[in-house]
Amino acid sequence: MAGFFGTAQQMALQAVAEDAHEWTMSTPGACDPGRFLGTDNPDAFGWDTIIEIVKRDGAFGFRLIQAADTAEISRKLQENECRIDFWDVFVANRKDATVATLEVISLGLPKGYSYRPEPHQAADQKMLEVQAFMAENGIAPFSGTKLAGLDGPAVTIAIEDESNSLAAVAHAYFPHNKYSRYNRWAWGGLVAVSPSHRGMGLGKIVNAKMVSECFSRFDADFIYELVAASNIPSRKMIEASGLALDPMTKCGIAMSSGEERFTK
Repeated sequence: MAGFFGTAQQMALQAVAEDAHEWTMSTPGACDPGRFLGTDNPDAFGWDTIIEIVKRDGAFGFRLIQAADTAEISRKLQENECRIDFWDVFVANRKDATVATLEVISLGLPKGYSYRPEPHQAADQKMLEVQAFMAENGIAPFSGTKLAGLDGPAVTIAIEDESNSLAAVAHAYFPHNKYSRYNRWAWGGLVAVSPSHRGMGLGKIVNAKMVSECFSRFDADFIYELVAASNIPSRKMIEASGLALDPMTKCGIAMSSGEERFTK
């Protein structure tokens, strides 16, 4: 499957999401979590449809859900032998993100590092390197089509060392359709740093560059990122780009019972 990467399950889900992209972008309540189908408005999307998709695909995304609704969402899924894992949401507007990311980016990259040109093909060698790098560093990758921005505005930032080997990557895109209140909100994530290049601030830099591009290139109104409550280093990295915890919203991944957590 050209442009798909990962385990058999991951590639199958990428194919489902890619095939349904036009439907996702034209269906009230639907959104594009990147790796599978999803919703940012469960009531508009329909709970019968949600349960059907979770049971069929094994995974389904919930984006920017009201925190007050998470208990009811969990209950409905449990009644149908499914479960959900939630992540905290960090958000920044243009002003706050621009000030914070400029401070980070203006310091420049450490000596010997440079930005690699963005990949623009779904399945060439450069894209395969980015996807493999994500997978090797514990990040379930997106399809090459999405990482290259071939199905909508997106940015994939990559930093390489003197030997042209990848050291850090990050990605952002627009998950929400025209019916959503979050239509002009970008999502940022897939941040990975090679263990051999950690301790040099590359995660903070690659994340800041990605956030900056969403506002300067794509005119986003807001950007949001997701992080586990226990992941303190990632929280600090995100906050360095001007994002702050939004306690009123959560994002989650619903899974069929018995499935392992989809991503960290």
